[in-house]
Amino acid sequence: MHEDSVLYSPFSFAGGKTAVNRIVKAAMEENMAADGALPGEALYSLYRYWAHGGLGMIITGNVMIDKQAMTGPGGVALEANTPLAPFKRWASIIKSQGALAVMQLNHPGRQVFKAMQGKALAPSAVPLSMGRHSKLFATPKAMTCEDIHDVCQRFVASAKQAMQAGFDGVEIHAAHGYLLTQFLSPLTNQRQDEWGGSLMNRARLLINVISQIRAVCPRDFIVMVKLNSADFQRGGFEFSDALAVVERLQALGVDMVELSGGSYESPAMQGNTADESRLAREAYFLSFARKMVAHTEMPVMTTGGIRRADVAEQVIEQGCTMVGLASALATTPDLAQKWRKNWTYAGYIPACQWRDKTLAGLANMATVRRQLRRLGNDLTTLRAPTSWWSLILDMLQRRKLTKRYLAQGQKQHSG
Repeated sequence: MHEDSVLYSPFSFAGGKTAVNRIVKAAMEENMAADGALPGEALYSLYRYWAHGGLGMIITGNVMIDKQAMTGPGGVALEANTPLAPFKRWASIIKSQGALAVMQLNHPGRQVFKAMQGKALAPSAVPLSMGRHSKLFATPKAMTCEDIHDVCQRFVASAKQAMQAGFDGVEIHAAHGYLLTQFLSPLTNQRQDEWGGSLMNRARLLINVISQIRAVCPRDFIVMVKLNSADFQRGGFEFSDALAVVERLQALGVDMVELSGGSYESPAMQGNTADESRLAREAYFLSFARKMVAHTEMPVMTTGGIRRADVAEQVIEQGCTMVGLASALATTPDLAQKWRKNWTYAGYIPACQWRDKTLAGLANMATVRRQLRRLGNDLTTLRAPTSWWSLILDMLQRRKLTKRYLAQGQKQHSG
């Protein structure tokens, strides 16, 4: 037994809520919503496994703030007028065994698949550069100031809804190349107004979102930010930028920053980069997290390729407050409990090694989603599923879900 490990010590947030231990289920994109982009039986079953998995905190997969701007089909959306009953049940299941429930809120910006026919907004009209895969994505429209204010209000409205549904907090997604990251990066934000140019102008939207959520939610409501340690693209958002942004977020009362990195163009969150940077084989962003901890008093969490207890413990011992697990919990949802009984037990994370890095990244995500769907259907997970078959199954599933999404959109417009 390793009950004395720092991993299993509690942590209390500044507002008063306490996580029973330091192990967090980090966000993964499940694409398992029921009709109407609402949580349903498949998600309830999936999160029940994690609720019984001995975790201190569970962060949902990204919940979209605009039903017309989705990262993919089968996503969950929470808007100002969305019915809360399904979300109340979701929160209740997550919290049923003592874990804190945090909802991740997101807007994809330009990272919208063309087949979804939705809004593809961006600070500037800079399309994704992914070689022959670029054609899969919609051409983005440069946002007007009205668009920017609308997005800000949507984040705030969704946070209020999450609070009313019984979630303990929200995590604002400003990483992985989504909209708030696009504003932060000089590669994608080429604006000449108050939303572009200097770093603080580029951070203005994120700062406004956090300020307004803090203004309308009580102090014990946890507000986290998921932030890139870097874009891992030449000329992009750098670690020194991340430090400056975190300094501002700390002043606004953010409870914790989760440090990650990368985007669709440079999937550092899967261990691959576009600028030849070398990441650790496990706990990809720990070196950045150590530097962050040295420069801020804000609690820091890091996620990225963690599958072993001794690595997770090292993350905490080197200064992070919490450690996030993602892909490893798709195959072994009770990994935190397994470590208590067998400290050397190693979780499984898919690592497709195809030459086409973009296709390999899609295959890794498809493999994870395949495992999540199995859990949602109360099936056992597969120890080492094949990348090709996982990708084919995922493409078929996404095609079916895209048709459903488009049909529901047409029904709403005609109604």
